[in-house]
Amino acid sequence: MKLYFPQYYRQFRCIASACPDSCCQGWAVDVDDASAAYYRALPGDLGDRLRAVLRDDGEGAYMEIEDGRCPMWRQDGLCRIQAQLGHDALCRVCRNFPRLRHDYGDFVELGLELSCPEAARLICSAPADLCCQEVDGGEEPDYEQEIMDILLRSRREALALTEDRNLSVPELLAVLLLFAHEVQAQLDGAEALPFSPAQALRDAHRYAQTGDLQALLDFFKGLEILNPHWLERLNNPNCHCEPVTDVTGVAIRFPWTDSYRPLIRYFVNRWWLQAVSDYDLISRAKLTVSACLVIHALGGDTVQTAQAFSKEIENDPDNIEAILDGAYTSPALTDVQLLSLLLHP
Repeated sequence: MKLYFPQYYRQFRCIASACPDSCCQGWAVDVDDASAAYYRALPGDLGDRLRAVLRDDGEGAYMEIEDGRCPMWRQDGLCRIQAQLGHDALCRVCRNFPRLRHDYGDFVELGLELSCPEAARLICSAPADLCCQEVDGGEEPDYEQEIMDILLRSRREALALTEDRNLSVPELLAVLLLFAHEVQAQLDGAEALPFSPAQALRDAHRYAQTGDLQALLDFFKGLEILNPHWLERLNNPNCHCEPVTDVTGVAIRFPWTDSYRPLIRYFVNRWWLQAVSDYDLISRAKLTVSACLVIHALGGDTVQTAQAFSKEIENDPDNIEAILDGAYTSPALTDVQLLSLLLHP
């Protein structure tokens, strides 16, 4: 079986107490059944403390947060469980985060989650070269081979588009959205046709009208909110930005920079192949486009804003599901709206 991972995957090291947005704060931690049973049987003070904070909502155990932080998180920024029992004693979520694993049966893809500040730094700065390793294991895949072949081939093309410096970042996202429609047609049974980025960009300009950024921000405000500061930022876009002016001193809109290209590659790598489960690529493409639009609209340091976005959105399955559904039901996520925000904001 083949194991694929970006070059930076094995460079990751948790920076613990130096982390500016620790994964030990802000959210309740799901605890797998084996870890929950182990914690409840632990003797001594640590076992007593764990039993006092473990909860069960009928769907599984979780660690109830106290004052916005995991009760096992010490003041020095280290985990009490890990400090006393070692890394292997952590529950599955804490043991794995921020590592991603997508197992397709006959091959596995590994990655890092953008929601971790140190992982976000690597994603946006380290070389993204893909590594491959032969490993034992694997099983018969349960996907349709033709569908996976289309997605793998088209993802390579999508990633190649991100390297095209003839396309500005907004143009790249617009072309990527129309390319996803071409691929969706293939998933639905249509014949594969040559794709022209130049023609797609001309089409995108023809479709684009005047974008409604507030409608997009309102859609995201309607999702589950983890951190009140995130809602403040959605209510006050670009409040973290220094004004940008032209040579005459007139204020201009905040520019798109090439710092968004590794973000686009990250979203494409993470979500494109997920369409093998339901043959729905369009909603994943709109997730990528809307994510970049929101990150740009909120301003500030691109990597920090992207990390905050991911923590609020990508780590909440309900929010992801709402976006995938909204791709077809929300006026904020129509093709015309997204293209308009990219090309005629």
